[in-house]
Amino acid sequence: MAATVDDLLRLEMPPEEKRIIAEYIWVGGSGLDLRSKARTLPGPVKSVSELPKWNYDGSSTGQAPGEDSEVILYPQAIFRDPFRGGDNILVMCDCYTPQGEPIPTNTRYAANKLFEQAPDTELWFCLLYTSRCV
Repeated sequence: MAATVDDLLRLEMPPEEKRIIAEYIWVGGSGLDLRSKARTLPGPVKSVSELPKWNYDGSSTGQAPGEDSEVILYPQAIFRDPFRGGDNILVMCDCYTPQGEPIPTNTRYAANKLFEQAPDTELWFCLLYTSRCV
């Protein structure tokens, strides 16, 4: 007998097999687009330090050449997923080369370097993925 959508939505996992969906999100190659991909992890996750780095093909987003296209996602912040609910999370990421260098579209890296030089400066608001602070 085939399962219905309602049957699948009511499935319960035993507590010892609790899993979450972590939606990794990053800024794409244009600097104006958001990209994401999801992975299933043992859960719940309480800290960004518990999350693994992940990778993607940067040639498909305009962030790496086709012959050397691996880009590494470094988790930076986590938020509860308002769409999936439960213990599922949204993971905001920065993008780096496999050698650990920020890719050119990782403007947040450059902004953080500037902020570190003036730790006592009060910032009212800053768009971390652009070069504009207001």
